[in-house]
Amino acid sequence: MKKIKTILLFFVLIITTTSFAQTINPADVKRNMKRVADWQIEHYRDIYNYGKSHHPLDWTNGALYVGMVKWAAMAEDTTYYNWLKNIGEEHEWSLWKRTYNADDHTVGQMYCELYRKYGKKEMIEPTQKQFDFIMYHPSKSNLNWNTPFHQDRWNWCDALFMSPPVWAQLYNITGEKKYLDFMVSEYKATTDFLFDKKENLYYRDESYMGKLDNGTKIFWARGNGWVFAGLVNILLELEPNSTEYKYFLKIYKKMAEKLIQIQTPQGHWAMSLLGQEFYSTPETSGSSFFIFGLAWGINNGILDYETYEPSVRKGWNAMVSYITDDGMLGYVQPIGAAPGMAWADKTEVYGTGAFLSVGSEVYKLYSK
Repeated sequence: MKKIKTILLFFVLIITTTSFAQTINPADVKRNMKRVADWQIEHYRDIYNYGKSHHPLDWTNGALYVGMVKWAAMAEDTTYYNWLKNIGEEHEWSLWKRTYNADDHTVGQMYCELYRKYGKKEMIEPTQKQFDFIMYHPSKSNLNWNTPFHQDRWNWCDALFMSPPVWAQLYNITGEKKYLDFMVSEYKATTDFLFDKKENLYYRDESYMGKLDNGTKIFWARGNGWVFAGLVNILLELEPNSTEYKYFLKIYKKMAEKLIQIQTPQGHWAMSLLGQEFYSTPETSGSSFFIFGLAWGINNGILDYETYEPSVRKGWNAMVSYITDDGMLGYVQPIGAAPGMAWADKTEVYGTGAFLSVGSEVYKLYSK
């Protein structure tokens, strides 16, 4: 009997120790967010993977700002808001160069958030003017890949992160439903085209439909990460009882259920979501977006805590383990459109943006 009690005590100690080891301390979340944010600001104009640095208004940096704004709101330090505001002022609050392309709208998310904080109309006027032009001169291009002017509409899934949240923000800021109506119509067209109803995941674009990679359908992790995080940023702008909210929530829930089924034992997601066996390298940009979305769902009572929290905890602990000693987030897949490679000593600005986004929701979750 004594031996049995000793064995039981041993297992209780193991379980308790493991549980404490996995506990997430909100102060540590904030500390790691600051480390990553500070490193990124210091290395903001570095040359990454293509021989030149990204333009401050490029989508890569636009995605960084989406996360940096979330961090600025919780940092208790005006440094980060001032840094973002300086970027807007330097470029006269304009979007990047292509009128219709969703990538060049991404920075508008940051402008809208700064307008909410500072109330200066010039922060959103150029974005609103450009979106009015698009709305009254809508592209007639079809959604097929490699047809003329095809990226004038949202025919690749990344676009659903870049542009739709700006339309939703403008709707919320102005109260003018025309922005929401236009966005929902275009979003539905993209979803009808790219969403696989059997897998509850998005193809990156038409060119991946019907193709197999090692016998599995090709669903790019970061591409679906863009969609999942974009859904959250849209839902944040809508009334929960509205028809539009319910439409986006339905897609969100389907994706969330799928994502926890295909998370790797290590906590990240494979770069080809259905091909864990063939893509074992960690990847932090897509994974961070997934954890961000899952944590947000728990925080807002949409996802069941018992079901989804273990995925968030495991995922966050994995992401933190890929931060280098000096604060760089590693294992960010370079710019691309498909599953590929990532390295411990390589990063990208959009990966930092994703990490700061997830940190903002993980902090809330474990502060409760």
